[in-house]
Amino acid sequence: MPNRAQTATLIRGADGGVVKRTTLPGGLRVITENVPGVRSVALGVWVAAGSRDEPASQMGSAFEEIAMYDDEPGELVHDEFAMAMFGDSPLGRPILGTVDTITALPQNAIRRFYRKAYTPDRMVISVAGNVDHAQVVRQIREVFADRLEPSVDAAPARPVRKRRWKADTVRILSRATEQAHVMMGTPGLVRGDERRYAAAVLSTALGGGMSSRLFQEVREKRGLAYSVYAYAQSFADAGVFGIYTGCLPSKADTVMDVCVSELQSVARDGLTPEELERAKGQVKGSMVLGQEDPGSRMSRNAKSELSGEPLDDMSRVLDRVEAVTRDDVHAVATDLFTQNFTVAAIGPFDPGHTFAAVG
Repeated sequence: MPNRAQTATLIRGADGGVVKRTTLPGGLRVITENVPGVRSVALGVWVAAGSRDEPASQMGSAFEEIAMYDDEPGELVHDEFAMAMFGDSPLGRPILGTVDTITALPQNAIRRFYRKAYTPDRMVISVAGNVDHAQVVRQIREVFADRLEPSVDAAPARPVRKRRWKADTVRILSRATEQAHVMMGTPGLVRGDERRYAAAVLSTALGGGMSSRLFQEVREKRGLAYSVYAYAQSFADAGVFGIYTGCLPSKADTVMDVCVSELQSVARDGLTPEELERAKGQVKGSMVLGQEDPGSRMSRNAKSELSGEPLDDMSRVLDRVEAVTRDDVHAVATDLFTQNFTVAAIGPFDPGHTFAAVG
């Protein structure tokens, strides 16, 4: 890395906005997006480190936060589902940790992790709104002056490669709750997969709102659940296509039957033309609305830089969503929904309870 900063223009948007990146000596990256017509500024400091980077003995947060989370089964079921999908791995362990891991956490371990992970070469400072790039770079360089080592390059993004994970078929946490919280899903697409736009359309068509297929079939037509939605989540080495439902415990098996039946139907027959167009419109609308907020732009730019994915102008992204065809979605659905399903459930179930729909 040379002593001088390196600056590049990443995007000149159709709306007049400009995204620039400067890499300072020491690998510290500064990204700004000037957003026309905006008076405010959103700033975020992002670090290429997270819970999956911490050794199991160093994970955790406050006891009070764990207790609060433990009292919210609608939130806790996501942790149970992650453990079912990814097992005893960094992706499967709860972000908050456990009482045991916190109790065993020495103070010097926190200092070691901080010194190792929170370094300028692993950091991105992202700013969006009414901002001048040169001024931001100048101010940040002054603040970090004593930590910018010319011999250090920016840390590379985590390599993208799909791994196989040992998943459970069913994971049950028995609780005397009035409502059952059930999640089911399959391995999904890794970050950067070219099929991600088709997957986004698929998850929206299946469970992205009141017009989605699962909402109509599970709640509106049959009255089986109050809440049902689908989502697609990607990591560098894994992905998840998941479905959440909140229902009466007595209806949980029937809800799973309906959900699996609809997923298999899409894998077999695909979406209808009306579902496809409605889902694409919803995906595009959500993207556009997100860009109205400087905070969303700031986050999008930082995530792109840390993940190593190219940053595209929003008009190009919208074009890619619009280009998704029924065949594209059908192919993704067939790939995802012909795999084994994993289920995690919290409620007054017997520990050995099985859901017939998932085998």
